[in-house]
Amino acid sequence: MSAMIGDMLFLAQAEHQLIRPEQVEVDLGAEVVALFEYFEAWAEERGVGLQSVGKAARIRGDRAMLRRALSNLLSNAIRHTAAGATVTVRFGSDPSGGLEVCVENPGADIAAEHLPHLFDRFYRVDPSRQRNGEGAGLGLAIVRSIAEAHGGSVGAMSTAGRTRFCMRLPAPASTAWH
Repeated sequence: MSAMIGDMLFLAQAEHQLIRPEQVEVDLGAEVVALFEYFEAWAEERGVGLQSVGKAARIRGDRAMLRRALSNLLSNAIRHTAAGATVTVRFGSDPSGGLEVCVENPGADIAAEHLPHLFDRFYRVDPSRQRNGEGAGLGLAIVRSIAEAHGGSVGAMSTAGRTRFCMRLPAPASTAWH
């Protein structure tokens, strides 16, 4: 209950532009490695692999907030991936020259009519399938708030048995892709 209250407070602050991300250099590749280590036991227990593809960037942003967004995306992907399959984090650039971090997993497609609502608070594709311990439906709303607080955006696509959630962040002029 306290976690849900904390999430609701975070979203309320974000909605009123009261969240000001700290501006430090963040190595997104290192953050993903740390999250892979954090989720390793749970992923192994579920029989799910974790992999990273592409060149990660160092950006300026709030390390804790960005880690929280990536953690939410990874935990959702692991939860919805069948044993024997792999969750992939892809780094790249978006058409505007910014950074794109996508978390994708194999699994049942999410119907197109649900995709625009996935980042809304409490939205569930099928509310009747909610199980205890699966959260309160705030994780993706938090991801959107964090991306927007950093001047970015989020999106989702689901087709051909693969679901992909992408966070797009502007790359500062001094960011070098490596």
